[in-house]
Amino acid sequence: MRWITVILLGALLGVSACSPRDDSAASADGEDVVVTKSGETWREGRLMLGRQTYEIACASCHDTGKLDAPLIGNPKDWSGRSELWGAVLVEHAKTGYLEMPGKGGHEDLSEDAVEAATEYMLNVTFPEMPRD
Repeated sequence: MRWITVILLGALLGVSACSPRDDSAASADGEDVVVTKSGETWREGRLMLGRQTYEIACASCHDTGKLDAPLIGNPKDWSGRSELWGAVLVEHAKTGYLEMPGKGGHEDLSEDAVEAATEYMLNVTFPEMPRD
């Protein structure tokens, strides 16, 4: 009986060690990227959430420049910011700044969704900028 248990345990370990993992893959730069079952990377999913949140809460001003909001996709509108402006941008998006209400006036948005929206805006405006 003991030998059967050892053989079964060994077989299970062998099968699990040889099974492919589909929850992550290495990207071209050697960084691990999480891949969902649909084949979408974590970053793509994050940017999708950011885009959806942006369209709900941010686009009405950042697509038009309403109330002097900097335009998404126009780096000149965003120039002159401090080195820490990414973190400052997230904080302003959450709590509000000047004419911009916190969470774009949508208090029901989660902080994660607001952070994703700021990441999306940065990605669109500064596509060459390294990401965390």
